[in-house]
Amino acid sequence: MTGGHAATTAIAVVEEIKAKRLDWGLTWIGVKKAIEGKTVQTLESEALPKLGVKFITIITGRALRRFTIHTIPSLLKIPAGFVQSFYHLVKIKPNVVVSFGGFASIPVVVDAKILGIPIIIHEQTSVIGRANGFSSQIADKIALARSESLKYFPRMKSVVIGNPVMKEITKIKPKLKLGNPPTIFITGGSRGSQTINENVEKILRTLLSKYKVIHQTGGLDYLKFSNIKQQLPMALKNNYEVFVRVSPIEISEVFKRSDIVVARAGANTVSELMIIKRPVILIPLSISFMDEQTKNAEIAKTFGIAKIIRQAELTPEVLLKNIDESIRDYSKIVEKVKSKDSPDIGASARLLALIGEYCK
Repeated sequence: MTGGHAATTAIAVVEEIKAKRLDWGLTWIGVKKAIEGKTVQTLESEALPKLGVKFITIITGRALRRFTIHTIPSLLKIPAGFVQSFYHLVKIKPNVVVSFGGFASIPVVVDAKILGIPIIIHEQTSVIGRANGFSSQIADKIALARSESLKYFPRMKSVVIGNPVMKEITKIKPKLKLGNPPTIFITGGSRGSQTINENVEKILRTLLSKYKVIHQTGGLDYLKFSNIKQQLPMALKNNYEVFVRVSPIEISEVFKRSDIVVARAGANTVSELMIIKRPVILIPLSISFMDEQTKNAEIAKTFGIAKIIRQAELTPEVLLKNIDESIRDYSKIVEKVKSKDSPDIGASARLLALIGEYCK
């Protein structure tokens, strides 16, 4: 397996493999650093080894969105990734390579093609990622989360299967009554969102005077918000939990406790929220490729759980207003969606069936 930004999808597939007691050797080839020039570790490098997946680190680069002091060093690392992944694939001799997209997957997919190893890719978004767009041309099979993606991929080898979601998430039932006080889970994804954090900071005391807040800040802002917590009056401090990030193994417990969620609109986050049916305020990342996060958010809105705030329109006041409205309308929102079926239920088994065709 390989990829980036898809640790929870991969975990869901690994869980399915283990549930079926399949005697398969599982290896992930990827990168350890989540952000160029930072020490923030990738979620997959932390979580997958705990599930018995061998994690092999390669050093590879990416084309950054804007020019920084890290741009040229990052580009210079790209050839190293191809050499290293080739070496590891020759050594592992896998039956199949499964790619979940992201820049780290490119060397592995290309080298697999050269070595004649079958390739399956999975696209989590409702559009097409840069890496998967490239990989789709040489992949043997393309698994898509959303039918909206079909127009971007070769039809003959594409199949819509949904987005694999971790088993503990699929067990969470709709929460029909608000907590007292209600609990707000604020997350910018595993790496955090400084934009969301900046807006939360300005309304944090107001939120804590009415609600409990679970705040996943990401590595760049964790110390700042830990210090803010220490300076709060005891009554507010007791309503505030702050984490650098929440392990995928523990995220189901956070979702169970949450009444509403404030989040980016990553594909995996949207899939999880449609399953647990928590009202959510989504703030799509404005620079996401092909505006994929806005499209993900619109799927959640159509499903009935989401309000959307465009990043350009995000202010502390707008965020607070949307949180208060979601609390006020909570029962109405949950009542409408409690019996709806998510298209992602069973996706892990469907993807496993595709993989199994090459592992007989």
